[in-house]
Amino acid sequence: MEPLRIGLIGYGAAGRGIHARLARETGQDVVAVVTRHRGDQVLADWPRARVVPDVAALLAAPQDLDLVVVASPTGEHAAHVRAALEADVAVLVDKPLATTRVQAAALVRLAREREGRLTVFQNRRWDPEQLTLQGLLAAGTLGRVHRFERRWERFRPQPQHRWKEQDPVAGGLLLDLGAHLVDSAVQLFGPVRRVHAELRALTTPAFDDVFLALEHAPDATGHHVVSHLWGGGLVGAPGPRTRVLGDAGAYLVTSFEGEPTPFAVLDDAQEAGRRPGEPEHEGWLVRGAERTPVPRAPGGHGDLYRAVQAWLRTGGPVPIDPADAVATARVLDAARVAAETGVAQLLD
Repeated sequence: MEPLRIGLIGYGAAGRGIHARLARETGQDVVAVVTRHRGDQVLADWPRARVVPDVAALLAAPQDLDLVVVASPTGEHAAHVRAALEADVAVLVDKPLATTRVQAAALVRLAREREGRLTVFQNRRWDPEQLTLQGLLAAGTLGRVHRFERRWERFRPQPQHRWKEQDPVAGGLLLDLGAHLVDSAVQLFGPVRRVHAELRALTTPAFDDVFLALEHAPDATGHHVVSHLWGGGLVGAPGPRTRVLGDAGAYLVTSFEGEPTPFAVLDDAQEAGRRPGEPEHEGWLVRGAERTPVPRAPGGHGDLYRAVQAWLRTGGPVPIDPADAVATARVLDAARVAAETGVAQLLD
């Protein structure tokens, strides 16, 4: 397929560190970048790209763009997505789509008016652990699942001074990691009907300690899954990354992106004992004392960009339905209310 001509808004940790990297990995072409202070980095990475000071300059020639990637600070997402859609350019926006459900829903309505030219960068759907777990669930290996746990925990005792840590409205781990955690839970176990939350700011003005308990809608038999989700910046002993409990066994992941947790002795033992030619594993199937490594499902974050390319070049399906981002925003809104009031919130 012909490469996409990408206009990138923002060239910081998300713009350069994630989106530009994946664009290059998948053969796309970044032709313009909005940045005021990183023009030298842009030209070093993309010598033929235009460096422009603002979104209006980027969209002055929309015919030269196939896709706008919004990698600006979260509080600016809604305005930047709206501007690109009104210029009739397709948009891939980093998560979260917006800071509230109301904002997110308004953007989805606008996108529908513009032929549905919007998708959201929920790249963690392509994490090996997520893909591997989906395979186990589809095969029924865990039996009837009753609890899903996922942690995104770090130890950063020194206060951070980036906008993500300093902005109590658009920053913080609830909107950042929480958007990933909730999306993963809903993708696996369906809509949420009840939300409990504990939110604290321990080292920064924005939330850096997040716990969500989600009750998913029941199935036809009345059975429902409960998801427990953690995001923390002051966790000296992170727990297991993923644990899924079912009546036929459990799925356990004890490391994340190459960073072991205190439980990673399982992974260390497996790597030391793996024979040449054996597949890499992604976590463990555990039944009491019985532990079996689970082969890693193929895939990675680049597949999201390939899906975006197919969506725009060949009429393939939208990679992430933006309505999913509205559902996530609704849960995050409810989490704020639950934490403030101490009362779990019901979603009808």
